[in-house]
Amino acid sequence: MLETPKGLRLHIGLFGRRNSGKSTLMNALIGQSISIVSDQPGTTTDPVEKPFELAPIGPVVFIDTAGLDDEGVLGEMRMKKTRDVLERVDIALVVVGENGLGPFEQELIDTLRSQKTPLVVIFNKADLAAPAPEALQQLKREGVEAVTISALQLAGIDSVKEALFRQAPDDHLEEPRLVGDLISPGDMVLLVVPIDLGAPKGRLILPQVQTMRDILDSDAVGMIVKERELSSALTRLTTLPKLVICDSQVVLKVAADTPNAISMTTFSILMARFKGDMLRLAEGAGAISRLQPGDRVLIAETCAHHSLADDIGRVKIPRWLRQFAGGDLEVDVRAGKDFPEDLTPYSLVVQCGGCTATRKQMLVRQYRAECQGVPMTNYGMAISVVQGVLGRTLECFPAAHQAYLRAMAGEGR
Repeated sequence: MLETPKGLRLHIGLFGRRNSGKSTLMNALIGQSISIVSDQPGTTTDPVEKPFELAPIGPVVFIDTAGLDDEGVLGEMRMKKTRDVLERVDIALVVVGENGLGPFEQELIDTLRSQKTPLVVIFNKADLAAPAPEALQQLKREGVEAVTISALQLAGIDSVKEALFRQAPDDHLEEPRLVGDLISPGDMVLLVVPIDLGAPKGRLILPQVQTMRDILDSDAVGMIVKERELSSALTRLTTLPKLVICDSQVVLKVAADTPNAISMTTFSILMARFKGDMLRLAEGAGAISRLQPGDRVLIAETCAHHSLADDIGRVKIPRWLRQFAGGDLEVDVRAGKDFPEDLTPYSLVVQCGGCTATRKQMLVRQYRAECQGVPMTNYGMAISVVQGVLGRTLECFPAAHQAYLRAMAGEGR
């Protein structure tokens, strides 16, 4: 609660050939020796991440990567991890060494532009060689910003920071909202937070904390209860709350205990909008009704954690989906950044709320699923479907509810 969560930070990746000076540049930007620097090519193996406060942007994460021209079996494994980083950064720094801009860098630039990822080309090692004028002119024609520096001599580092500010997406320079646009100053919001095995000892899970903060930022009033105290709390209030937000695992009880005059939703459904494309996730939820025994389902988590006895993603959701489908399903679970390239074997992808992921990372996953024709939804929507209350939990989001109904009926957008 004392630091900006990683998933809300602007992710900045450093890419390029081996020995182009990526690690030296990252150390120069941060002012610390985070990445190992050596003249030996291939020094950086796994991506190195460092949270940092970068003025005037604010909280960011710098990611130093292995060279995309690595060699051998291990080199291919390192390059795979670097390509994974390409999909989840908000801004890319393409670092060019003393050999200048070549076909390799141009291919990398084209890839980033096709992904609509803002980028800056960094001509490093200016103390050894100046960039070719024709290369600078080519980038200018393509609308790609370029900066010339010497990271080793700390020359031009401020120019890199200024370029990052110019390339930062607008939504990272504005305060994102979880619930603030659904309420007005003075409104009461009732949060239903169960304390079970999944609740971290001595604290709350991240979406609950973020929602509380957004309520306070909206000059509204927040009240927190466990699911057993909801009915009692509602009878004691002289003014009904504007909104009830609950953990998805207790959504059936909360829906039964909350009067129809009060709108309700879940933390995970709020995250569907906050971190992803809510309409497409609602469409994906419509595919749950078409699951058949024997179908294969992917459960995708963005964080890695020890599996609990009644784990929501590994135990409860698979059990509920099997009951809903009326037979056994083949369920695979992938955690962290381990998201399959090929999704075609799956009839459905159920993604967690993504509280530790960036919005771009979640959107890339959705885009990949859509391109391969595989429906994708998230935990909160899936649980509300199998519990029969999705219409209730999407009351605040009528467009998403209509998208779900269209998908149920087999209609396209």
